[in-house]
Parts: sequence; C-alpha cells; structure tokens
Amino acid sequence: MKKLILCLLVMSSMTFTSCKKDASEKVKAENVENATERDAKEVVYPTLDFDKKTHDFGTIDEGDVVEHTFTFTNNGKAPLVITNARGSCGCTVPSYTKEPIAPSESGEMLVKFNSRGKRNQQNKSVTITANTEKGKETLQIKAFVNPSANAKNAKAGSPIQVK
Repeated sequence: MKKLILCLLVMSSMTFTSCKKDASEKVKAENVENATERDAKEVVYPTLDFDKKTHDFGTIDEGDVVEHTFTFTNNGKAPLVITNARGSCGCTVPSYTKEPIAPSESGEMLVKFNSRGKRNQQNKSVTITANTEKGKETLQIKAFVNPSANAKNAKAGSPIQVK
C-alpha cells in the first residue's frame, strides 16, 4: 500500500511540474515566415506520359521471348528521373532510360516477356517509380501462350522425354 501511494505521489508531482512552459513560446516568428513563403511557392513536377500503357503480344508459343518498347514524354516543367521499374514476376523484365529526361524530351522503356512455363492467358504489369506527382505509374502487357508439345504430353499423361 505504501508503494502504491508513493508511486501516485511521484507521478502526480511529475505531472504538475513538467508542464509549466507553453510550447508556443518556443516558436520563432522568423521561422513561421520562412515556412509560409516556402509553402506558397508552386511545386513543379515532371510527367511520365506514355504513348500507350498497354501492349498485347497476341498469341505466342510457350518458350518465346517477346519484347515491346514503350515510348514516353516528359510534358512537365522539371527533369524526370525514373528510380525503379519492376515487373510483376520474374518473367517480365523492364529496362529504362537511367539519365534524367528534360522537359519536352522523350525516353523509352523496353519490356521483355519470357513465356517459358507460362500457359494460356497472361496479364503482367510493370510498376515504375519516378519523381512525378503520383510517384508511381503502371504499364500492362498481355499475351495468350499456346502450351508447348511437352506441356501437352505432360497434361495427357505421357512421359516427357529428356535428352
């Protein structure tokens, strides 16, 4: 009981003595003015405008590696920097322009799709991280993959011949 009363006394004394100063007294008027000026300035972003964001490879055979080049333009007022581009799986590999893209300039993003081990309708995406206002953009690729002869034999229960 004595410990409980002692703890309560210590906690209440800390509460009453620690909150004597008003935090608003520590704010400098000069800092407030600087922050107001900074926030009033217009923020300028680049844009990542693609000619098209979706590409359909049509019907391909399992094992084919196909690629498509997406073209984009920076229609903003600041240099565009792409920091990352990532496929939704290991079969989709993007490569892109690493240098900053000046306003009104164009760049390219090559997307390769490896259909090995993929069958039927495939829908994949590429997520791009850049210094645009949204921060992320997405491209889509799709293809219908015809199964290979080995895949058809395996489905039918026939043994696959390994050389």
